[in-house]
Amino acid sequence: MTGLWWISVLRWLYALAACGLALYGVHTLWMTWNLRRGRGRHRPGPVTEWPMVTVQIPLYNERHVAQRIIDACARLDYPRDRLEIQVLDDSTDVTRRVVARRVAHWQRQGVAIHHLHRPQRTGYKAGALAAGLAQARGELLAIFDADFLPPRSFLRRVVPHFLGSHNRDVGFVQARWGHLNATYSLLTRSQALALDGHFVVEQAGRQAAGYPFGFNGSAGVWRRACIEDPRVGGWHPDTLCEDLDLSYRAQLAGWRPCYLDHVEAPAEIPPQLLAFKRQQFRWAKGSIQTLRKLAPRVWRAPWPLTARLAGLFHLGNYLVHPLLLLMLGISLPLLWWDVHPFWPLTYLSLVSIGPPLLYAVAQRRLHPRGWLRRWAYLPILTLLGTGLCLSNSLAVFQALLGQEGPFQRTPKFRVESPEDAWQGSAYALSAGPLWFGEGALLAYALLAAWVAWQQGNLWAIPFLLLYAGGFALVAGLGLWEGLQARGLRPRRAPARPGPSSEAVARHRP
Repeated sequence: MTGLWWISVLRWLYALAACGLALYGVHTLWMTWNLRRGRGRHRPGPVTEWPMVTVQIPLYNERHVAQRIIDACARLDYPRDRLEIQVLDDSTDVTRRVVARRVAHWQRQGVAIHHLHRPQRTGYKAGALAAGLAQARGELLAIFDADFLPPRSFLRRVVPHFLGSHNRDVGFVQARWGHLNATYSLLTRSQALALDGHFVVEQAGRQAAGYPFGFNGSAGVWRRACIEDPRVGGWHPDTLCEDLDLSYRAQLAGWRPCYLDHVEAPAEIPPQLLAFKRQQFRWAKGSIQTLRKLAPRVWRAPWPLTARLAGLFHLGNYLVHPLLLLMLGISLPLLWWDVHPFWPLTYLSLVSIGPPLLYAVAQRRLHPRGWLRRWAYLPILTLLGTGLCLSNSLAVFQALLGQEGPFQRTPKFRVESPEDAWQGSAYALSAGPLWFGEGALLAYALLAAWVAWQQGNLWAIPFLLLYAGGFALVAGLGLWEGLQARGLRPRRAPARPGPSSEAVARHRP
């Protein structure tokens, strides 16, 4: 009787994980299909007078890239009397001096640029943006993180989408992220593939279908009246994704979002796996915090059912990782006791074509001639996504349990070419204790694969080796990078601390 009870539990756990993952596969296919609708494109309004724009640059310990982003924003092609720049600097290291010198330089050139330093990092990025808003003169607010390099024409191409009677309810405009260093390594190529899929297919697909979507935190512009709308409530510091939180509250209040796929602002992709891992942890935790906070309001919103479901799937996207972890956890006992899942669930694997198709469509739209070569990095991205499921699951559980934590920035190294390096930087991260858990899961996946071989369940071996490869990549590369960061291995020259005039010139229109 006990054995039958355990068999029932295992089979239902497998069904839960399989159905949950299948739903996300279906959702990915649906977002890809939405691109065919051809709706949701925004028309810019006529420019009779350029509105006042405040550019906000939130910074925290960015010695390598602070000068580059300040220079890029100071060179924006926008009427000088209608533009001001705020460098929202919470730094505690030499970055503060770098910023002060560069701000003084541009002030001498007649640029209305201000260095706002907070001695306390209250509210993290949300707190810095709110403090800047209180002193800003602009009716529109453009936001760029430190690792971005906006083209000179950015504001002239984005601002008109707030103008005209048909755009009065546009609350924010989001541009597509490009990449300064996509070809730097296999890691950056894989991340570029993932980011392109998100922007080119998911963001554009949500807009085409009239579904809610998020502000990505950088390379976008907000209408001040939207942020200050009492129904919206301004910047909140209670999630690690203050951008996603504010954008959903704005849409729930009736403001309309706008995504511009044809406007690109390139940024640096994390060249260190541990930096990418930290970034994903923050995004996972912040997204689920936002889901926990806003899910009831999204469900009750006066939107069509499909839009409400799409919003919930969007906010809960990182729930995929606990499902992946659950699937691995029950695989060994399933194999050990020779328990066969419900056979109809086998057909759910067909929807796993969703993510590969999404990334293929994104590359085909961006690079019609060279898309297949870029899409070929999908196996590396798949291993990364699988290997990160422990770290991201921990982030999800912390969010669901209401556990707070600090806003840990993603270090930027100004790595733009193969000659640049992150290893000599003071910002390079060391491997944390989580790699022990990833190593244990690697051993667990290999043991399950061995049991599958012994049992003759050959169908399970590729699935289990995918887990083993993912954890081997994340744990092994993370440990290696940690040793490099601690100086236990020879390092190349550190990333340059100053600006890149070549990069600025490369990305001018």
